[in-house]
Amino acid sequence: MTHVAQELASQPDCWQVAAGMADGLAHRLPAAGERIAVVGCGTSYFMAQAYAALREGSGQGETDAFAASEFPAGRPYDRVVALSRSGTTTEVLGLLGRIGDTTRRTVVIGDPDTPMAAMADDTIVLEFADEKSVVQTRFATSALTLLRAHLGLHSNAVVEDAQVALAEPLPAGLVECSQFTFLGQGWSVGLANEAALKMREAALAWTEAYPAMEYRHGPISISTRSTATWMLGDAPSGLMDEVHATGARWVAGGLDPLAELVRVQRLALAIANARGLDPDRPRHLTRSVILSTAA
Repeated sequence: MTHVAQELASQPDCWQVAAGMADGLAHRLPAAGERIAVVGCGTSYFMAQAYAALREGSGQGETDAFAASEFPAGRPYDRVVALSRSGTTTEVLGLLGRIGDTTRRTVVIGDPDTPMAAMADDTIVLEFADEKSVVQTRFATSALTLLRAHLGLHSNAVVEDAQVALAEPLPAGLVECSQFTFLGQGWSVGLANEAALKMREAALAWTEAYPAMEYRHGPISISTRSTATWMLGDAPSGLMDEVHATGARWVAGGLDPLAELVRVQRLALAIANARGLDPDRPRHLTRSVILSTAA
């Protein structure tokens, strides 16, 4: 079994651990009313998008999400929360070094012995969820689970849905599809972006992601009999019928959106296996992106 398959399957247990840590770490996490930015790269950026939507939507305070390289210089925040499995990503380290002393730095990392820990005012280490694989699964979803639990938005039902996502067969015919589109609304837009990334990384599949209502504004034109459209969370009224009318497959997200992401991770591995790919060695990728000084 590949590293990524083992780590993927461990997510329900990891989520229980992460959720159980939330109360004890409350003093290191954003307080209600703080104006914060959440940053990351790749998968961590998409988790930042999901968390930002959840926090602001729950009335906890203004919350923005940025790719670390796109953080707006000079914009004031009470706190910046950085998500990074490796704790070594060049763009995040650079950003933390540029933030003024009036902004609190909180980092959520997988390895305590990394440069990022030394740059933070508050460090949260999810060592139990760290990974050997290049393709992230459990660290990212555990970090989001911790943050979600801190907001009071996690329940045992989420873990149960993840167990269902691991146990039930994947929808028939998806492995043979030529293109995949993932849709979300609100916080699940970030998860849709992450779903598409997992398919690209592990399976080299042609994938896209959009807010569900935006799908009608052009992207639906690519839908055909060989494509699949997968909704993470509740779908807007009428969208399923519009996708069916194109001849494309529609996959309804009946589980919690985070558990739906687990199903997508499984699909990515199934397609990789069908194509003879090794998901532990994704093309052109490394576990952490560390740029040269010149770059």
